[in-house]
Amino acid sequence: MDAKNLIGGVWSGPKGKVQRILDPATGKTIGKAPSSGAKEIHAAVAAAKEAQRGWAAVPAPRRGEILFQVARVMEARKQELGRLVTAEMGKVKAEALGDVQEAIDMAYYMAGEGRRLFGATTPSELPHKLCFTLREPVGVCGLITPWNFPIAIPSWKSLPALICGNSVVLKPSGETGGCATAYVECLVEAGLPAGVINLVHGTGEEAGAALVAHEDVPVISFTGSNATGRLVSAVAAPLLKHVHLELGGKNGIVVLDDADIDFAVRAILWSAYGTSGQRCTAGSRVIATRGIYAQLVERVAAGAKALKVGHGWKEGVELGPLVRPEAVAKVERYVKIGVEEDKARLVTGGKRPKLPAALKQGFFFEPTVFADVTPSMRIAQEEIFGPVTALMPVKDLDEAIEVHNGTPFGLSGAIITRDLASAMKAVRAFKTGIVYVHNGTIGAEVHLPFGGVKATGNGHREAGIAGIDLFSEWKTVYIDYSGGLQRAQIDR
Repeated sequence: MDAKNLIGGVWSGPKGKVQRILDPATGKTIGKAPSSGAKEIHAAVAAAKEAQRGWAAVPAPRRGEILFQVARVMEARKQELGRLVTAEMGKVKAEALGDVQEAIDMAYYMAGEGRRLFGATTPSELPHKLCFTLREPVGVCGLITPWNFPIAIPSWKSLPALICGNSVVLKPSGETGGCATAYVECLVEAGLPAGVINLVHGTGEEAGAALVAHEDVPVISFTGSNATGRLVSAVAAPLLKHVHLELGGKNGIVVLDDADIDFAVRAILWSAYGTSGQRCTAGSRVIATRGIYAQLVERVAAGAKALKVGHGWKEGVELGPLVRPEAVAKVERYVKIGVEEDKARLVTGGKRPKLPAALKQGFFFEPTVFADVTPSMRIAQEEIFGPVTALMPVKDLDEAIEVHNGTPFGLSGAIITRDLASAMKAVRAFKTGIVYVHNGTIGAEVHLPFGGVKATGNGHREAGIAGIDLFSEWKTVYIDYSGGLQRAQIDR
């Protein structure tokens, strides 16, 4: 489908300069999106600013009722939205529908926050005085979202912003403009007032940069690369904006000798090759103790080789395409680096697969396994964002923790073991925002905080109660009913 801008309640389709939307499974153009710039961003911000005051005046429980309807609309359109996710970014059917379900779950969850949005009460140090806090909206929120979760991530950002009483300008990825358009259609259909949600398509260099720099946008939430996140921060920080950055990961799965190897292999395959490795939580490193290592290499390689590659919406397909040709070229470069680095051993994969004629122009890459990788290698340090995982042998749990923590990133970590003490030691020791025990590195739930430490971000979290912190300001209220002037810390 062609993508559209929505500014002040008015839809407008692509005209003039446009961005092509490709089907990554076939390489064919399946739609186009406006290639907007500063002019459209300024118009959207003005509309959002005008609408925000009225939206903030709507009681939060009533705002929640509209978000509840958003969930209902998306439920009714789930199959349609899932097909669109597969068409524009290639996810296999189950994952595409899961992407939509995540947005549905977030809408229901944030609808409930309309009746919570809790502040706090606390005793005063003085008599006849009441102290409490409440949350207030910040204003216009600028949201910049990626292509790999084209329905879910816009929901993670926009729904917490909206329930707090803010208005939104959403700048999505050009690869998945149709998904963003369909998502915003659901918000409009559910009854969100004109101007409260605005959608502007365009490149990061033009539309994204204009949104980040706009003086009437006090909140920026960005998900993308570390390099771009640093640029966002450099522009937004001097303007004293609220800035949330989600910048990726290099996630490790620790497997100890006592692990259930059948389960470990399943968890590794899902973590490494779900969404063709195009997840910030992808399991791109497997750190295994020596008693299980050789068998794990053999079993993971066999499992990767057996994965069925093809068009994501076809039943039985387990690995879809990468999002664009540049992504394939990047993975090829990293495979070449891995082959040339030290003693790393390419066990399986490493090239473009042979596929039927209809898919020959698609952006596919074989599930790839490296073994005998050392911690300092680039394929063990840098985010590849493709179907590549690196297996690394270690002596024991202590070394495994050291290797696990030895990257610039800190998003997600996992440990697979039957020993509770080892698992709890890892939970405490992993320098990540998310830890999984007896699972892989992916599988977040919307009522829990999502985000990481170190180069993964700047300390904020999405989802859960933490998800509304970025989009609200604390106000502290003192009510003195003593009838006289009381001075804290003085009249005690």
